[in-house]
Amino acid sequence: MAKIFVERSGAITTIVMNRPEVRNALDNEAIELLGDAFRAFEADDEALVAVLAGSDGAFCAGADLKEMSKGASYKAWAGSKNGTLKAPLSKPLIAAVEGHACAGGLGISLYCDLRVADETAIFGVFSRRWGVPMSDGTTVRLPRLIGMSKALDMLLTGRAIDAEEAHQIGLANYVVAKGQARDEAEKLARRIAEFPQIAMCSDRQSAYAQLDMSLEDAVLAEAQLAQAAKEQEAQSGAARFAEGAGRHGSFEEEGKP
Repeated sequence: MAKIFVERSGAITTIVMNRPEVRNALDNEAIELLGDAFRAFEADDEALVAVLAGSDGAFCAGADLKEMSKGASYKAWAGSKNGTLKAPLSKPLIAAVEGHACAGGLGISLYCDLRVADETAIFGVFSRRWGVPMSDGTTVRLPRLIGMSKALDMLLTGRAIDAEEAHQIGLANYVVAKGQARDEAEKLARRIAEFPQIAMCSDRQSAYAQLDMSLEDAVLAEAQLAQAAKEQEAQSGAARFAEGAGRHGSFEEEGKP
């Protein structure tokens, strides 16, 4: 069985981490294959949104510590020139989390734009017990996502965060029934894929870019990023509204979100 496999359905790409015997922990080969899958998604003009899932009721248990214990080099998943998790993709990526998303698996979930967790989901920096540091972007993305205080709690104690608490602190965007994370994540992906893409992607890009900018520079960058959507999508969208779409508080129109 492939360590990483990809399934496609229209505009949606689903990437599955597939090492169920080790709760989908990733060895060096698997993290490289995951990077290949991300790059293929990026290069596919017909693929608009991706879902990242794990097989057999687990998301990802992080780096393969058994491989590391045998002397294999431990590559930085984020903080290296070609790190798989170095920078966000150019298109939305949604994590479908069942079971454990711990250590590097937590980092992979943080790399995604949104996290759909089922009731069995467990997040945590479990590598704290073994002296293995985070080099997958977790110490950067986690504080930005949930705040420094809550992030330090997770980083220092290594304690398990269940789906309910993850939702309360903003780590999980949605909590769904057991076994439904992938299905619900793919439904969400389809809704996002139905939006006019230029405006949605430029807003997403602006949100990421502003993290490293002053307020003034960020607002200017937003205006620049919005220009293409103004020129290519906004007028036709406004025309649909003027014709009656979306009236009376409805957010749906003939198959669109």
